[in-house]
Amino acid sequence: MKVGFIGLGIMGSSMAYNIFKAGHELIVYNRTESKTKIFKDAGVPVAKTPKEVAEKSEVVIIMVTDAPDVESVLFGKDGVVFGAHKGLIVVDMSTNSPEYAEKFAKKLAEHDVEFLDAPVTGGDVGAREGKLTIMIGGKKEIFEKVKPVFESMGKMIIYAGTTGSGQKMKLVNQIAVALSDLAMIEAIELAKSFNLDIEQVYKVLSTGGARSFTIESYMPRLMRGDLEPGFKLSHLRKDIGYALNEAKKNGTPLFATSLIYQMLISTENLGYGEKGIQALIKLYEILSKAQSS
Repeated sequence: MKVGFIGLGIMGSSMAYNIFKAGHELIVYNRTESKTKIFKDAGVPVAKTPKEVAEKSEVVIIMVTDAPDVESVLFGKDGVVFGAHKGLIVVDMSTNSPEYAEKFAKKLAEHDVEFLDAPVTGGDVGAREGKLTIMIGGKKEIFEKVKPVFESMGKMIIYAGTTGSGQKMKLVNQIAVALSDLAMIEAIELAKSFNLDIEQVYKVLSTGGARSFTIESYMPRLMRGDLEPGFKLSHLRKDIGYALNEAKKNGTPLFATSLIYQMLISTENLGYGEKGIQALIKLYEILSKAQSS
């Protein structure tokens, strides 16, 4: 398929490159042009605008930070809709909310453009290895058309249902990620207070009943003092905010999720928003120092 990819960040760059390696005809766009170098070097065309991406694609994939960024790419100056043509499919693989997915689908339909919401989970490692889990909402027949592209990026492709269902599934996932992160941090903090060997603690947590992707992916980074993002803390805070908004509409109590949301905000306010979700440990370290002083 002719695929346009917009948003070459931590995950987007690897996702786009895997599409290229799978043999699809690719064109890319990114606001920061320096991030397109790997694609230029590989002979992949680099567009000047999202409009140009749309003009030259059957499928346009968007992987940016938040709903306002998606909206700008789609409907802003030189946006995707200005290059729209019959049969064009837009896939939003960023995480926002079911409400935005429905809004984007409705506005794009006015331009005869189909829409899928298809957020992902798996972090930077999953993106590099083409092993993401992808959750898709939208028309089933449009999903089937795009499925070969999804398969070049992910190992688990889930058709979740109608428009917005992909985002709903992702918000459920993000609650589990956030609370897993909290569990890991608190386990490490207690282990440190016991003067346990953290290497041995990791062996227990990564092989026993506590085993999780969060433990296996992020605890080794913490052990070597690496706070660089596989997934940014500020992005998780944003996702949890969307989850809480949806829960409020439904009257669903999310006690622990409300707590981790406040903790993520506090850690972000300390200056760690652009670091990985494992940077939550800095909040604990600061509180521990305050209590011991």
